[in-house]
Amino acid sequence: MVKVYTIASGKGGTGKTTVTANLGPMLAQYGKRTCILDADVGMANLGLILGLEHLPVTLHEVLAGKARIRDAIYDGPFGVKVVPCGLSLQGFQQSNPDRLKDVMTDLVSEFDVLILDAPAGISRDGVIPLTIADGVILVINPEISSIVDSLKTKILTETVGGHVQGVIVNRVAGGGDEFNRAQMEKLLGVRVIGIIPEDGNVRRASAGRSPIVVKYPNSDASRAFKRIAADIAGIEYVEEEVPAPREGFVDRLARALFRAK
Repeated sequence: MVKVYTIASGKGGTGKTTVTANLGPMLAQYGKRTCILDADVGMANLGLILGLEHLPVTLHEVLAGKARIRDAIYDGPFGVKVVPCGLSLQGFQQSNPDRLKDVMTDLVSEFDVLILDAPAGISRDGVIPLTIADGVILVINPEISSIVDSLKTKILTETVGGHVQGVIVNRVAGGGDEFNRAQMEKLLGVRVIGIIPEDGNVRRASAGRSPIVVKYPNSDASRAFKRIAADIAGIEYVEEEVPAPREGFVDRLARALFRAK
């Protein structure tokens, strides 16, 4: 039976879309038929991160009643399917967010997991993804404003009949060693699904139009995404061994000289 997850946040800039773009491919890699959908109709970015901009048919056209959802599904990394949203203001103005429920109905029979990248904040467009999901996953940053806004989103989700499954804490400095998971769980009243450390490779991967799990699979953030995806998929995550860095020319030369002596 399909599981629908909405990735949400109380404010913009927490890394919600990046989380979606990385969890989707990893779930597909773990054998789940996965589709990620950009439900942020007004401020869509998922297609940009995955190099799927300037497409002929997007969710904009589907929500405007001009195209079928199957025409807006594209191939992503590791076999994940992607439904990007358009970038134009005209497409946004012509979209009807209420059609999203019908779109989900058309998709549920084809996938094991559907992930919706919801609009940030509290708005009418953002409420719909909260109500149609089996579980809402909040993406927060370890700062007071992000935590407070996430509490508001949690309350809103529960008010409209949704269910917050847990939180992902993103951009944690120091690899998360000093992060108090128990304290955060007590404060928010939900489980911390995973902690993603601050990692400069995330921005490098996004600039290259690729998820970090594809571009830098052995980075700290990638390993965190893999653990979270395994948790969502209900499988055991086996920690991968990081390969040793390749020896450079100077290192080889120095080793040869010392050996000669």
